Order: sequence, then structure tokens, then C-alpha cells
Amino acid sequence: MTVVPATPRLLSGLRRDGRPVPLAAHLERHGPLPLELRPAELRERVAASGLTGRGGAGFPTATKLESVLGTRTRPIVVANGTEGEPPSGKDKVLLAYAPHLVIDGALLAARAVGAKNVIVATTATVHDAITRALAERRTEAGIVVQTVVVPDRFVAGEETALVQFLNGGPALPTFTPPRPYERGVGGAPTVVLNVETLAHLALIARFGARWFRTVGTPDEPGSALVTVSGAVQVPGVHEIELGRPFARLLEEAGADRQAQAYLVGGYFGTWMAAADANRAALSNADLARFGASLGARAIVVLPADACGIVETSRVVHYLSEQSAGQCGPCVHGLAAIDGSLEQLVRRDGHTADIALLHRRLVQIVDRGACRHPDGAAALVSSALRVFAGEVDQHLNRRPCSGHGRGRPVLPLP
Repeated sequence: MTVVPATPRLLSGLRRDGRPVPLAAHLERHGPLPLELRPAELRERVAASGLTGRGGAGFPTATKLESVLGTRTRPIVVANGTEGEPPSGKDKVLLAYAPHLVIDGALLAARAVGAKNVIVATTATVHDAITRALAERRTEAGIVVQTVVVPDRFVAGEETALVQFLNGGPALPTFTPPRPYERGVGGAPTVVLNVETLAHLALIARFGARWFRTVGTPDEPGSALVTVSGAVQVPGVHEIELGRPFARLLEEAGADRQAQAYLVGGYFGTWMAAADANRAALSNADLARFGASLGARAIVVLPADACGIVETSRVVHYLSEQSAGQCGPCVHGLAAIDGSLEQLVRRDGHTADIALLHRRLVQIVDRGACRHPDGAAALVSSALRVFAGEVDQHLNRRPCSGHGRGRPVLPLP
């Protein structure tokens, strides 16, 4: 008989030898799929749990499921495990070590919406783990599961880019409407769900909404996976209850106590000063007080001897190169912002250049074909605010915090 876990945790049952959890051990821990639940009951359970997407946008999962109901064409479910965000590794960890939780969630999501086809989209690094896990299982409830390797690019995980790739096109965002839930893979209504979201769904279906809500906050229930890197003693993926004090996660990860700032939410995220982070909780509602959000749930700790402007410039250059190149804000706007930051880093800028940079940031927001330029603009705006002292050092051609350091902190491919 399956014992209900004390708290909702995705990573608590991982093997100590670093190998994926096999199907037998997975079933022993979590029990079989709750196939006795009718589709409407599954959807009601997800809705009552308050589960939101764990891929970045935080959209209500129940709403996504309901968006493809009542259509003439049978819908398709896509499990999004592409994770093109360089500082994030949570989805790769989940797919590599707990693949059956993801597969369970995808199958249950398919049952909830009446789909007969599931596509698990991954990068090459974790594709083998999913294919081996699928080989352990039989076809369940007439649902066909296939896997697809997606190019490891920053924008490839955006849902319209993923759908376009699955339809035989390039992995680049497309103009909307239509959205994937209106016309997606093969023209069918398609619900795209992050793999961590699906893993949570698999446990909610088994143990219920009330159990899921035993951690987290009333408005943001459950746990979440967070990738911590930079100046920490224990880098990697940590599982937190939403609403946990930021300071407690930093302590758990062994963060440098002299750290000057934290990048929260990945490369579409926000820089937070150390003093603000120590007063914040890890929920979107609380982080909003500081203009931040959990986003891609990647946190990078910036040490005192690194320059936040130099680090931001490196990332913006990468984001400019990773853009879809399909609209002016990306093609021209990001390139111009990249150039302004490089000029500032080289210490040959003037005060007027900062004013121009601010104008450029305002000009690209809400004008792109996708959210790529908006995310980059948010990152730069927060850097100019949090690292105002570094900006001044560069403008006046004085050494900054990272002068002579030479070692980058933020990871890039």
C-alpha cells in the first residue's frame, strides 16, 4: 500500500548513486497511476491545488488544460523540457533522475483533456534518460508518447517556437494569434506544459489538492525547484516551499556572505541588492515588492569582487545573438543596447550615453513579436539601478568591483 508522503517533494526519493529512479522503485514510492479518476475529476483536482506553471510564466495549469477542451480536433499534450536558460538546470535534473514522474504527469494531462498523443521535448543531454524510462513502460490507456530533441537555444523553449519546431520549422517564436491552444502541433489544439509542472501534476493526482497545499502560501502553493549558482558552496538544484525566506535558501546553499547582489529569475530576471534579498521571501507576490519574480527559478549569487555591469553586458550580448531576428526590437533594439553596454564597460562612455541607453530600453518594451526583448530590457534596467555605483565608476574611468578579476560569474554556453 502506498504511503502518502509527509510533504510535497519532487526530489526526495532520488537514488544516492546518481542514477535515474527505475519504474519499480518509482511505483513502490508513489503507487500506480490513478486511472480511476475521470478526466473532469483530474481537472478539478488540479484546479483546487492552485498549481501554476513552473517554466517561468506561472500561468494556472488548470486554465491551460481547460483551454483545449470542447474542440473538434483531438488535442495534443507537449511536455516542455527544453530549458535553454544557461543558469538553470532544474528540468534537466528532473528528467535525468526522476523521468517517470514527468511521464506520469504527461499521461495524466493527456487523460484530463482527452488527448491520445504526447510529445516529450528535451535537449540532447537528457533525451536518453527519457527514452530508457519509456522503454520500461507499456502503452497506457491508448496514449502514444514520443520524444523529440530540440536545439539547445535560448528561445527554443518558448511555446510557439517549440510548436513551430515540432511542425518542421525553425525553433523560433512565431507571431500570435493563433496561440498553440488554438492551433498547435499539426494544426491541433496543443497544451504545452513544463516538465516540472507535469511532475507536480502526477503527485497531485495521486495525493490530492489539500496535500499539495500543505507547503507554500495560500496564493502560491506547493514546492518548486530552484537552480542556485555563482558564489555558493552548494551549487545545484534545491527544492523549496514557495514563500520560504530568501535568506534561508542562501544559507542552505552556502552563499558568500559578502555577496553584493543576486540575479533572480534567470536572464529574463532581475538583479536584487543583497539588503533587499535578505528581506524577501521566495514567492512572486513578495518579490514583486522589489520588482522581481521567480521567473525561470534560477538564482545566481554575485560575489563582492565582480562587476554587475560587466556581467550584465556579457549576458545581453548573448541574448542579442540568441534572438529570433524576426522583428525590429530584437534585430536593432537589442543590438543597440548591447553596444551601449559594451561602450560603458570599455569606460569610453559619457553621461549622455546612459540617457540614450534608458531611452532604448523604453523603446523596445512591449513592441517585440515575443517577450525576448522585454526580458532583456528588464535585466538591464535592474542592473542600472542596483549597480549605480559601478556605472559611475565606469563613466569616470575608475576601477570597478571586478577590475582585474578576469573570471566571469554568470554562465554562458
